[in-house]
Amino acid sequence: MIKHIVMWKLKEHAEGADRATNAARMKAMLDACAGIVPGILKLEAVVAQPGLEATYDVLLYSEFADQAALDAYQHHPQHVALKPFFGAVREARQCMDYEV
Repeated sequence: MIKHIVMWKLKEHAEGADRATNAARMKAMLDACAGIVPGILKLEAVVAQPGLEATYDVLLYSEFADQAALDAYQHHPQHVALKPFFGAVREARQCMDYEV
């Protein structure tokens, strides 16, 4: 199994919207990717909650059956279509994949 974790820190304003609006939009876009390829075991997108410690605004925690499933997700047109918006609204991005 491959775990794929990504975190985004967002710009205060981008694409005509504030940070909170863009974070909610990102979450909805990620949630829509939950079943786009076989082998996605778990896909959970969350937005930082007020009052709880967070240095990033949006987090994706996902699990894939194997590297082939992760590769299929990464190259799926629906996932690729997220990248322009995510790139426009993000200030920073961190990612880590690891096998368990």
